[in-house]
Amino acid sequence: MNEEGRKLANSEGWLSIFGNILLFVLKFWAGIVSGSIAIIADAWHTLSDSLTSVVVLAGVKLSSRPADREHPFGHGRAELIAALIIGVLLSVVAFNFVVEGVQRLRDRQAVHYGTFAIAVTAFSILAKEAMARYAFWVAKRSASRSVRADAWHHRSDAISSIVILAGIFAGKHLWWIDGVLGIIVALLIFYAAYDILRDAMNTMLGEQPEPELISQIAEICHNESMLELHPHHIHVHRYGEHTELTMHIRLPDNMTLFDAHEIATRIELRLKNDFGVISTIHMEPEGLTHP
Repeated sequence: MNEEGRKLANSEGWLSIFGNILLFVLKFWAGIVSGSIAIIADAWHTLSDSLTSVVVLAGVKLSSRPADREHPFGHGRAELIAALIIGVLLSVVAFNFVVEGVQRLRDRQAVHYGTFAIAVTAFSILAKEAMARYAFWVAKRSASRSVRADAWHHRSDAISSIVILAGIFAGKHLWWIDGVLGIIVALLIFYAAYDILRDAMNTMLGEQPEPELISQIAEICHNESMLELHPHHIHVHRYGEHTELTMHIRLPDNMTLFDAHEIATRIELRLKNDFGVISTIHMEPEGLTHP
């Protein structure tokens, strides 16, 4: 992440913290006044966004630290850890929604919403969607996974508020609507958590290089050697901004070590210039057969 990206991610984090605290106060007040467990739970969901924003700020700060002896590839994966924490927090919030929704259904408690609850919920929808759009924009500009995760958290809150607003208008006729709303919101949040966790975990565990990247690597190998090197065993390891690439190439059996080294070095320099990756190339003789 460059300096501009860090500044944008930092501003998004602070905006999220202050905005969510304000919305928490309004939602919690509306929930107390109306007696709605769904609105109160949604208020705590909003407050949890502030905690995830703190995680985003910490992740951005840690990921910007340079490489050191203990972390030779830098601290870029701190953002992935931040995204994992956000995903887990979302899952916890969703589970609480389920528990509270089921309890409301078991107690058969009806809720009578008022004008204040309607106004606060509508305002929350607009505010959270605006925050989500800004966070998605920052995530695109900064290539930050944790900011993208925070954006999904904002959007899940906006969606849950939409569901609650719909339930408010139906609450006059359906005693069970408040409990059902909690469960519906939980499913929406679980899906957002799954998407965030899957994306972060796939990167941490390692991903198969895209076919387009493999094709570009093969073209670079050919252009830099004028030989068919058959690049294979290509692995990409991402550490935030820092990316490591390892692969094997095949060279003529009678090629000198000096010439083989020259070809490998040219390919490594080209990969660094074109893609900004640090590559390590293992050379094999063409006649080598693998079991």
